Amino acid sequence: MTTDHVPPGPSSSAEKTPLQVLLPQVLPALVIGVAASLLYLGISALAEQFEDVLWDDLPDALGIGGHSSLWIISMLTATGIAVGLVIWKVPGHAGPDPASMGLGGAPLALVVVPGLLLASTLALAGGVSLGPENPIIASNIALTYWLGRKVAPTVPGAAWVVLASSATIGALFGTPVAAALVISEALVGQPGRGSLWDRLFAPLVAAGAGSMTTQLLADPTFDMGLPPLTDPGWGDLLAALVIASAAAAFGLLSCYLFPYVHAAFRRLRHPMVMLPLGGLALGLLGALGGPLTLFKGLDQTKELTSSVGSWSSGELAKLAAVKLVALLVAASCGFRGGRIFPAVFIGAAFGLFVQALVPEVHPAVAVSSAVLGVLLATTRQGWISLFTGAVLASSPAMLALLCLASLPAWLIVTGRPQLELDEQGHSQH
Repeated sequence: MTTDHVPPGPSSSAEKTPLQVLLPQVLPALVIGVAASLLYLGISALAEQFEDVLWDDLPDALGIGGHSSLWIISMLTATGIAVGLVIWKVPGHAGPDPASMGLGGAPLALVVVPGLLLASTLALAGGVSLGPENPIIASNIALTYWLGRKVAPTVPGAAWVVLASSATIGALFGTPVAAALVISEALVGQPGRGSLWDRLFAPLVAAGAGSMTTQLLADPTFDMGLPPLTDPGWGDLLAALVIASAAAAFGLLSCYLFPYVHAAFRRLRHPMVMLPLGGLALGLLGALGGPLTLFKGLDQTKELTSSVGSWSSGELAKLAAVKLVALLVAASCGFRGGRIFPAVFIGAAFGLFVQALVPEVHPAVAVSSAVLGVLLATTRQGWISLFTGAVLASSPAMLALLCLASLPAWLIVTGRPQLELDEQGHSQH
C-alpha cells in the first residue's frame, strides 16, 4: 500500500494539543469504517448470490453438472465476455489496468467506481482466481476522498485516503491489526507531526469500526482448522525456514512471467478480445485443476486444509501450479481483483505438498510458512504476509517461527520483480 502523505489533522494542528487534534477525527473515522465494511459486505453478498445462480441453480436447471469441465470452461469464458463488456462500455472503463494497481494508491475518479465494482462482482461470481481487496479498497478510497473533500475541504486529501484504506483492510480481515501493520509500514519515512501512535489513531479507529461491522454482520474467520502447534522445536524451525524460502521462490515464478504474459494479452488491444480469451484460458485451467482452483480461494483453502493427509503429493502439486498460473492469467488479461486470497490458496497447497512429501512436518508449520513465502513473493507486503500466515495457524507458537522464517524468504524476494507493473508495463522491483 502506498500513501503520498501522512494522515494529518487540520492545518492548524501545530497550535492545538494532541487531544484537540485527535478527538475530532473519531466520528469521521467511525463513519468511514462502518461504510467501508458495508460496501465490502454488500458486494460480497451480491457476488455470492450471483455465484449460487451461476454455479448451482443454472446448471441444475439445464441438467449439466456445475463442476463439469464443460460448465467450468463455459462459465469462465462467459465471465470474460461480461467483464470485457463492462470495461469496454461502462463509463470509466472499470479503472486503469489492474496490473499496475496495488493496495491503496491515489484516488480514482468517481465515475470509475460503478464499473469497477460491477467488474469485480462479476469476476468473483464467475470463478476468476482473484479476490475483492484491490477493487474494494480503490472504490472506498474514491468515495471517501470525494465526500471528504466536499464536507471538509481543509483536511488534506491524503487523510481520507489513509482512513478509507485502513477501514477496508480492517473490514476485509475482520481485525484492525492488519490495518495497523500495513499503515505503519506505509508511514515509514513519511513526514508528519506527532508520534507514530498519534498518526495511527484515526486509521485505527476506522479499521476497528470496519472490522467490528464485519464481525457483527458476517462473522468472518481465517481459521483453517489445522491442528495447533503447541510445543515448537528445532525441527519445526528448520521446516519453517526451508518451506517459506521454497514457497517464496515458487511464488516468484509468477512475478518473472508476469510482464511477458501481460504483454501478450496487451497485444490483443481490445477488452472484448483480451477478457474472453483470458476467461477461456482460466476455464481450461479450472477444468484441469478442478473446482478447488476456481474463485478467490479462501473457502477452497478451508476445504483443502480440512482434509490433511487425504491428498497425494501429485494432486497438491497440481493444485498449487494450476492456481499460480490462473492467478497469473487473471492478473494479466484485465480482470479486476486482488491477489492476496488466491495467493493464500497457492501457499496452502504448496505447504501441504511439502507435508505430503515429508509427513514429519507439522501441518500448521507447512501451511503457514508456505503462505508466508508465497505472499511475500506476490505482494511484497511484509506485515500482511506475516499476519496472514499467523492467523491461518491460529496458534501463538507459530508467530516466532514465522518471524524467523520471513527473514530468508525476504532475502529471496527483495529486489526481484513484483506481481505489479508500472504504467509502461515494466516489472517493478
